[in-house]
Amino acid sequence: MNAAHPDPRIRILDEETVNQIAAGEVVERPASVVKELVENAIDAGAATVRIEIISGGGGIERMRIVDDGTGMSRENVRLAFLRHATSKLRAIDDLHRIRSMGFRGEALASIAAVARVEVVTKPRGSGAVPATRLVISGGEIVEDEETGAPDGTSVAVEDLFFNTPARKKFLKSTQTEVRHMYAIMEQIALAHPDLSFRLLHNGRERIATQTKGTLLDTISTLYGSDLARDLIPVDGRTAYMQVEGLIAAPAHTRPNTAQILISVNRRQISSATLARAVREGYGTLLPKDRFPVAFLSLTIDTGLVDVNVHPTKREVRISREADVVREIASVIRETLRSARLIPQASSPPVPGHAPVPESGYTPSAGAWQVAAPVRAYHPVHREQSATDTQLRLTENTADETAETEQPGMEVIGQLDAAYIMVTSSSGDHEELILVDQHAAHERVLYEQVRAKRERGVRSQELLVPVILTLRPKEAAAVREALPLLLAEGFVLEEFGRDSFAVRTVPVVLGKQVEPEVIDDIIADVIGDELRSAANKKEGITCIIACRGAIKAGVHMTREQMARLLSQLFRTDNPSTCPHGRPTMVSFPRERLDGMFRRT
Repeated sequence: MNAAHPDPRIRILDEETVNQIAAGEVVERPASVVKELVENAIDAGAATVRIEIISGGGGIERMRIVDDGTGMSRENVRLAFLRHATSKLRAIDDLHRIRSMGFRGEALASIAAVARVEVVTKPRGSGAVPATRLVISGGEIVEDEETGAPDGTSVAVEDLFFNTPARKKFLKSTQTEVRHMYAIMEQIALAHPDLSFRLLHNGRERIATQTKGTLLDTISTLYGSDLARDLIPVDGRTAYMQVEGLIAAPAHTRPNTAQILISVNRRQISSATLARAVREGYGTLLPKDRFPVAFLSLTIDTGLVDVNVHPTKREVRISREADVVREIASVIRETLRSARLIPQASSPPVPGHAPVPESGYTPSAGAWQVAAPVRAYHPVHREQSATDTQLRLTENTADETAETEQPGMEVIGQLDAAYIMVTSSSGDHEELILVDQHAAHERVLYEQVRAKRERGVRSQELLVPVILTLRPKEAAAVREALPLLLAEGFVLEEFGRDSFAVRTVPVVLGKQVEPEVIDDIIADVIGDELRSAANKKEGITCIIACRGAIKAGVHMTREQMARLLSQLFRTDNPSTCPHGRPTMVSFPRERLDGMFRRT
């Protein structure tokens, strides 16, 4: 048998090789070590956990986790470093009801297989019984002695991957690895706000949370008081779970789901599906392609959750996942619906500073900043007057005869034919509110058109058909989308090769439609092949509402303004337009006093 053709006989791997293979799954980087050891401390009933990180020119040199948990006896600490040794399971049925952070009995053995580990532990309440000190290198116990130490456990890890240089080569820069450790500790602290965590890097405190704190306390510590002030409590019970936590007002958005942090049965997890459920709960309160900030804790029957998916335990499988997703979105939606989401005015912009980028909102100190208009919104200041037809509901309903004034609100005028000025009072609270008439009417029309879809869309023929000339690929996409467009009230007929005549449109667009409106709708429908039909319908509805809404520059009577406000406050989400822009901004009396330096 030569080197090119190794012996094909099957052999049982030796223990050292097995441990290093297992370590490759559990210990991906230094942050994995911190995660596993801190979770062990939590399982040991610790109230305080200290994490010490030492780094230098050679990377992460030492990690030490100290806790005041139950500690271990001399016999138990030796067993703890054997593979599949655990105090969490007694039988296979226990695996389906697990609530502890760890349970596989792999972490300590895996860490010890690829590092030098020192553990000092003393059982809680053991009095004069000495502590045990073990030193393990590459999976072998090299020191075993009694020593003096307080109750609890200390685990120090040095020279990670010293015996697997290929693994060490793939570690990132020291700053990157430390940043991963910060992120892990933030997630654990959010899942366990009642425990105290203190992280020190080269002797400097970087994270510190308090024992018996609340989730809001922890968020304020980690993310600052500005975000904490804009958080909304979530507390909902559904058929399958309890949903608790805090979600941010729509002002605080992110370009991805990184700030949607979810724990299941107090285990921080990563789940694109659950993050999507949270985003769906916000609906049109957020701009397209923006994501919320949320800190949620889900308590689910352990029989419905499989945590034994991956050695890192970052992923879980949830039975009846579709129902869970729907219920999460519903809880978020109802929470936001009951919250007062009128944003407060921020400080005036400093002359010379760049405007807010078009991509959405940026967080500010407890305020919403009005972003630049989305592409589909084109305010045109020209002398026009609103007609009652523009403000009439799509169908005559009892709403049409409802009171036009909102209780506690009074229309006092119109600013530059673009903003409705309103005073609002409730008890001792008074404020001035500016309402963007276009955004407000857009929200009203959006919900009316969406409701009409359920009952059948009313269409009308155009006085002059709009001719669309497309590229072959676009024309093919339009042919495929014809049933969807027909369902939304559009009738298109082929008009030569790769051309279409648009003859019928939804009533709300009127009998004369600018070609750009049709272009926008077609582009939205065919622009993303991966979008679901439901999302494409929403896109069409948004464009229809935007184009049919009263524009800036249109003068309105006081009665028309009051009627629009009445319609707006009967919608599900009166605080934003369908694109996620604010419909209104409030100036509370105390903020006005501050602006005039009266306080």
